[in-house]
Amino acid sequence: MNTKTDFPETLIEAVRYFADPDNAFNFLVELRWPNGVKCPRCGSEDVRPIANRKTWDCKCCTEKKQFSIRVGTIFEDSPLPLDKWLCAIWMIVNAKNGVSSYEIYRAIGVTQKTAWFMLHRIRTAMQTGSFEKMKGEVEVDETFIGGLARNMHIDRNKRRGRGTGHVGKSIVVGLLERGGECSKVKAIHVPNRRRQVVEAKVRENVDQGSEVFSDALPSYNELTPDFRHQFIDHAEKYVEGNVHTNGLENFWSLLKRTLRGTYISVDPEHLFRYLDEQMFRFNNRKASDAVRFLMASASIVGKRLTYEQLTSDAAPA
Repeated sequence: MNTKTDFPETLIEAVRYFADPDNAFNFLVELRWPNGVKCPRCGSEDVRPIANRKTWDCKCCTEKKQFSIRVGTIFEDSPLPLDKWLCAIWMIVNAKNGVSSYEIYRAIGVTQKTAWFMLHRIRTAMQTGSFEKMKGEVEVDETFIGGLARNMHIDRNKRRGRGTGHVGKSIVVGLLERGGECSKVKAIHVPNRRRQVVEAKVRENVDQGSEVFSDALPSYNELTPDFRHQFIDHAEKYVEGNVHTNGLENFWSLLKRTLRGTYISVDPEHLFRYLDEQMFRFNNRKASDAVRFLMASASIVGKRLTYEQLTSDAAPA
């Protein structure tokens, strides 16, 4: 990356630019170590470059002295060239409705299984590590993720048990902070929508004294002492002045369009990763394609995800 004007602005420009291995390598080095290369294991600046291998040798480490640009990133232990990784990042962060592993494997020339693993590693980089507490006007709502009972196989329908159409579905609580140049959303996969769970998520993510708008779900009734809580009963109307949850309804529509139209079927254990993906694009929707790509690329460090971790049965806390 020589000058700002050299940097690609579109996907086709990114493919051409990163097809040069030196461009891909120099881009990541400059992005990761703008003030000089440091050992990712001990943090030492006393390193010696090994130019013919594009690696470095740390003089402080006693074991595993050599390291590459991939160490400690989502690329670690991946045999794929960097241009394929960077093009995959560009595609997923800028696809409004997401991009499937089948599309990635056809586009960059890898197997579908590899593309699926790549996308989950990239979603890890798209995670927002922490949010400041929301304040001002905040919408809170919940939605159900899952297929329609009438479309399920008879055996699966029996397993989900008796009850309404909500039975057997995953529940996601969303919070949206209005105002500013761009409203911000946070979506959390929760086990149920009882008061103890929903109220705890609101208190954890919203400053006391803020205005909180919700629907008529009784789980929000105890917010009143600490928050200026108002609700709208959707059985009667959807908007009354500034009391509504339409901002979150917009996010839910985008999320479900992605899950149903692009990914078709999402395992509940991986749902939080797809939420991270959709939140990243929604919260940075005003940015250009290149800026979103740079933001995701700058977050690849310290977020390694192994295939064993990804396919384990243990769901995240």
